[in-house]
Order: sequence, then C-alpha cells, then structure tokens
Amino acid sequence: MTSRTPAGVPILRLGNVLVTGVLDELDDRAAQAFTEELTERIAAESVHGVLIDISRLELIDSFVARTLSELTTTARLLGARVVVAGMRPAVAITLVELGLELDGVETALNAEQGMAALGWYHTPRPPAEGPR
Repeated sequence: MTSRTPAGVPILRLGNVLVTGVLDELDDRAAQAFTEELTERIAAESVHGVLIDISRLELIDSFVARTLSELTTTARLLGARVVVAGMRPAVAITLVELGLELDGVETALNAEQGMAALGWYHTPRPPAEGPR
C-alpha cells in the first residue's frame, strides 16, 4: 500500500517495512505532517522497520537533522527500527561541521543496503525460460 502524506511524501509498505524518502528540504509544517503520518502508520500497521532515503537531499540543516533524530526515537518507542539511507558526503560533512549528531539513527550507504539492514535481501531471479 502506498500513501502520500499531507507533506506530499510517498510512503510505501513492503512486507513489514515502510519505505519513504525526503525529496526536498521540508518546511516546519511539512516536516510535522510527514512525522505524524509516518508515526501513525508505524503504530497502526505494526511495522518492523522504516527506511528513509535522503539521497536527494543536497543540504541538511539542524532542523532536518533534529526531525530525523526525533522521528527515529519515536519509531523506536513504537517498536520499529529506522535506517536513513543515501546520505551524500556533503551532507555528512555538514553534519560534522555543525556538530550535529544523529543519535540512535542507523545509516546505510544506499536504499538496498538499508533494506538489507532491515532484513530484506535481493535474490536474483533465474532467467525466464523461453518457449521450447
């Protein structure tokens, strides 16, 4: 099931994992709507994990960092792990330079590694057999 939050951020459910992404900088209102929708879905659907892909974010500020940290804490209280995937080097450098720490936030280099951390593994399909 896919839904779009009031902030316009799609949330997709794959088994017991919710997959979403932050596409652009979120303003205060959009970030609040995104956080509320995601935490409501975590609780209502009893999911095991959440993958948040931030690979499209070119910049990060203290507000977005705080939002991710608070969302992770809330998800853990609701019984779900959160993995933030796709952090660009410039974003990581900015976080370090600003002295911002994402306490308790698990990270992965990309969405595939993030899904693997949450227990999902890609199994290649054998080639389809043609007509005989």
